[in-house]
Amino acid sequence: MTRTLLAIDTATSAGSVALCRDETLLGEILFNVRGTHSERLMATIRQLLAETGLDLAQIDAFAVVRGPGSFTGLRVGMASAQGLALATGRPVIGVSSLQALAMNLGEASLPVCALLDARKQEVYAGLFHMRRRLPLPLGPEQVVAPARLLPRLEGPLLFVGEGARVYRGLIEDHFGAQAHFASWPLNLPRASMAAALALERLRLGERPTLHELKPAYIRASEAEISLNLKQVKKISNADS
Repeated sequence: MTRTLLAIDTATSAGSVALCRDETLLGEILFNVRGTHSERLMATIRQLLAETGLDLAQIDAFAVVRGPGSFTGLRVGMASAQGLALATGRPVIGVSSLQALAMNLGEASLPVCALLDARKQEVYAGLFHMRRRLPLPLGPEQVVAPARLLPRLEGPLLFVGEGARVYRGLIEDHFGAQAHFASWPLNLPRASMAAALALERLRLGERPTLHELKPAYIRASEAEISLNLKQVKKISNADS
């Protein structure tokens, strides 16, 4: 059965949209520029559909990167994918940003450590073993300071992602010659890789409902942190 799939990735500043028909990539638009995803995402989707000669009625399923990543970016991408799926009655598959990033290294023989810069001197990290060009998780995804993460890992490893670029010096200091790095163009996540992961899951019969699609923030938002601090202060004041 032929499937046409539209994939959306807004988990980082390097957003992208891709259209594929089974394992044929029909088109992909990447944008790693200033501005918010909310300003350009739907216009980019319309542009890609127009340039490939397709319309939404011809899309069989949607894929969206659900995190971890930028809270604002994830909300934009998730809301857009859910709206398109609701309007067309098509399924939508949520994909890990770290797993999609590891897909850039489908032929890797070494374990792949995918790192996204989480700011605040932390990274979003995922460790994967590539099997038949698919990234199989070797542990839970996490947000952690690189100095705490690296001692938990065993080399040799292949690092990929903007987090690997930002903390390359620290990684090299820790692992030396056992640290290997992806070529710089591969550090950017791509919606086409999210599409490939989603297609594989559709082939396996996965048909999630819209209610099952949840963002994977991993780290608490600033609002949640602020609320928790207020609650702790209230409890402390009540006890004093």
